Amino acid sequence: MATLNRMSSWQFLEHRRWEDILSMLLGAAILGTAMFGNVTGNTTMVAATALVGAAIVVLGGLEQMYLRRWEEFLAFFCGVWVIASPFTFNYGAPLRTWHIVLGAAVAALAILELWQDRNRRLDA
Repeated sequence: MATLNRMSSWQFLEHRRWEDILSMLLGAAILGTAMFGNVTGNTTMVAATALVGAAIVVLGGLEQMYLRRWEEFLAFFCGVWVIASPFTFNYGAPLRTWHIVLGAAVAALAILELWQDRNRRLDA
């Protein structure tokens, strides 16, 4: 479970609950871009984006209950997929920018969490 130790002066050395909440919010934003973006005729992109956004929300929720390293690995790969999806599905300007920025934020947050958990066992 994420720690709530507020006495530590090194705020980024331990896994914090706000990181999991931020991950869930980023996943919800990605899910929202799939549903409310001005996209017509590209149902594969909408379905893939909705699926990845929902997966990021679920992974963030799982990290709050059961802190495991595989969750961060999956969140990282989901973030990379969100970055790559505009180029894979070939869609345009505003939605492309949103997906690159949101995907980079998810991937960066996952890297931070992996770094914080670097001394934990791989299965823990």
